[in-house]
Amino acid sequence: MAISLTESAATRVKTFLAARGSGIGLRLGVRKTGCSGFAYVINYADAPDPGDAVFVDRGVQVFVDAGSLKLLDGTIVDFVKEGLNEAFRFLNPNVKGECGCGESFSV
Repeated sequence: MAISLTESAATRVKTFLAARGSGIGLRLGVRKTGCSGFAYVINYADAPDPGDAVFVDRGVQVFVDAGSLKLLDGTIVDFVKEGLNEAFRFLNPNVKGECGCGESFSV
């Protein structure tokens, strides 16, 4: 099982954590919602939670809860800027379909 980051995503996390002045990494998960079934949850981690899987890529710790891990296995997290918009993007090999707005996915 693995989660990886592009250089752009790793740089964004490191920059934000430094500006924030606290935190130990990135927390990823999924929740049931949306028109396709699941949505990504992303936050900065201040401490590991019991049962977290921990991945380290490009110097960034990535924490994933056990329930989300099977849906996120193999995911590459990218950070993109398009004009005035910027966001994390997920290249998840487990996704079978996405809603039209891109906010939710199915497996």
